[in-house]
Amino acid sequence: MKEICIEDGFTLIKTHNKSETTKEVFKNVKTTCLQIHFCLHNSVKLLFNKGNYSVNIADHNSLLLYNPQQELPIHIELEAKAKLITLLITIEKFHTFFSNEAGLIHFLNEENKNKKYYKDKELATNEIIVLNQIFNFDLHVSLEKLYVKGKVFELISLYFHKPNNKGVEACPFLEDEDNVEKIQKAKNILISKMVEPPSLNELADASNLSLQNLKDGFKQVYGETVFAYLLNYKMEFARKLLASKKYNVAEISFEIGYSTPSHFIAAFKKKHGTTPKKYMSAL
Repeated sequence: MKEICIEDGFTLIKTHNKSETTKEVFKNVKTTCLQIHFCLHNSVKLLFNKGNYSVNIADHNSLLLYNPQQELPIHIELEAKAKLITLLITIEKFHTFFSNEAGLIHFLNEENKNKKYYKDKELATNEIIVLNQIFNFDLHVSLEKLYVKGKVFELISLYFHKPNNKGVEACPFLEDEDNVEKIQKAKNILISKMVEPPSLNELADASNLSLQNLKDGFKQVYGETVFAYLLNYKMEFARKLLASKKYNVAEISFEIGYSTPSHFIAAFKKKHGTTPKKYMSAL
């Protein structure tokens, strides 16, 4: 867990389970705090009442919690490789964001100030883009707080935005939702042809995108370059095949597009820190 103080009463927490096994994290939270959890990869489970009750947050979903009547410590169970962004905001600080627009948010009304509030929803593409930017930005450490602060306020604006009647959500980077669908199409093509992946130019043509829009858009939507995404997908796919214990290393290497097992072994070890054979024997 990495905590970044945005302002007094306002904290961002980035939690990343980099291991191959489920992990738990715990943090006490005051009753005056509103919690918003955004799951970016795999899934996480929020545990309550010493683990007797739980709420699952799936990949690309969010959960808002506020209960002024009871403490809700953060007790989270993260799947292998799961990524989570959490915002902790005191209700006093939160009111300052929306003092003139309290009608937008039900629990900010005076009559509801002492009532608990719960909201879960699937994340929109524009929210996912900003979350990936927060998680994966590559700037000098001295600029971290300034960059994250700007992105967090952008995220809050998008999260509480109510779309107009057109039903079209504006994307902060791509021109329109049609371009987002093209990026998603490019990802699907890439995965379907992972054994013999197309070149960037071929992928751009197949997705009806310019080369630059493909590269920039893919990074914005998925948080990494085209071929970095493909490599991570291959390694995770290989890890699941190894875990099934139905295939040997040579079979898996050819299944995901490596010409020789040695190349696959080297890539797997670089990604997961152990060889495929050792990983399988440790299960």
